[in-house]
Amino acid sequence: MGNHIYLYIFVMAGVTYLVRMLPLAIFQKEITSKFVQSFLFYMPYAVLGAMTFPAVFTATASIWSALAGLVVAILLSLREKDLLTVAMAACFTAFLVEWMMRFMQVL
Repeated sequence: MGNHIYLYIFVMAGVTYLVRMLPLAIFQKEITSKFVQSFLFYMPYAVLGAMTFPAVFTATASIWSALAGLVVAILLSLREKDLLTVAMAACFTAFLVEWMMRFMQVL
């Protein structure tokens, strides 16, 4: 996966740019359709989520720490916390679970 990081970045940049630029090039009038507006707004987030979500489960040494971080991220997101808070809490939770699992193995 590490070898393809630049490809992932390039694809995400291209998708984000195309989705934002194409309506300007294609439509001369203001877009009034709520469906088209919401589609164009959420597309970059959907693509980014689809590209990063599988990596969540392989980013740590254990699936349990990854799941703990994911659960914390989902709960904080549902409480509408900002991105930095969600990311920091999820990382800290995954780190803490990894540390506790290693500590338990030593005992």
